[in-house]
Amino acid sequence: MDTLTGLLDGPRARGAFLMRSVLSPPWSLRIQDEAPLTLVFVARGDGWVVPDGAAREGAVRLLPGDVVILRGPDPYTVADDPATPPRVVIHPGQVSATPQGAALCEAMGLGVRTWGDGPDGPVVLLSGTYQMRGEVNQRLLRALPPLVRLPSDAWNSSLVPLLEAEIGRDEPGQEVVLDRLLDLLLTAALRAWFARPEAAAPGGNGAYGDPVVGRALQLLHDDPAQSWTVAGLAAASGVSRAALGRRFTALVGEPPMTYLTSLRLALAADLLREPDVTISAVARRVGYGSPFALSAAFKRVRGVSPRGHRQGGGVTSHPTA
Repeated sequence: MDTLTGLLDGPRARGAFLMRSVLSPPWSLRIQDEAPLTLVFVARGDGWVVPDGAAREGAVRLLPGDVVILRGPDPYTVADDPATPPRVVIHPGQVSATPQGAALCEAMGLGVRTWGDGPDGPVVLLSGTYQMRGEVNQRLLRALPPLVRLPSDAWNSSLVPLLEAEIGRDEPGQEVVLDRLLDLLLTAALRAWFARPEAAAPGGNGAYGDPVVGRALQLLHDDPAQSWTVAGLAAASGVSRAALGRRFTALVGEPPMTYLTSLRLALAADLLREPDVTISAVARRVGYGSPFALSAAFKRVRGVSPRGHRQGGGVTSHPTA
């Protein structure tokens, strides 16, 4: 498993917030929901995304067929024009209100997962929001800029029409269908983004071109539970321990064993989302000899125990990140 695959395998929506917004100008939505990641697809019409504090020059134009990925928790505004003042504020929990605080959720409801000014508005946005950090791999969040825009000609996914068809349906199991569609759509968009020349390579991905470090990274990702040592990695990569340590740190940004610890704990954090998987089983699957060893490493690096991470829905601090 290469590093990009490891990153893209992370998103696991659970009860994600999905909405079809139908809007008429002038419209402006200030999003301050503190969500870790949101994907917005422009199904009809156009608009702008304005990062918090940005002047008009910092606004990003959105055209039909574009997709934008926004990394939280910083607020931002989506509007028909950067100069349009916010008419709606989206708070944590996806509670919508006027800037003065009057509730809008019911007043602007247009049916199942549909919301806005009226059913025939010229602008239609499809949005999906991961509501907890534990639903998204933290390594992925650190690899992304605050705002990613993919123009319509830079990507193509057959999932969009399917999402459009499913977002307004209300049938048994619909929440699970939409969660998995959001995961797949995000993965398709991110794969297209990371293939673009302007995208910063995710941590370690650029090092895959190096014959020595690339080999070491491949070994770590293929079998992170293996009892790796720098000496073992160096031997498998055909260099000395000192040479591997210098080269790996220079290209990846951290020593091999530090990288392995981060990889193992990221995998553990993902596995801990599954309620039926024991901490013992997680420890074995990511290379720790006991639940105690995993707990000690998890708490040292992430500031919370595996049990606390699971009970808190994956919202943890990262003092060393």
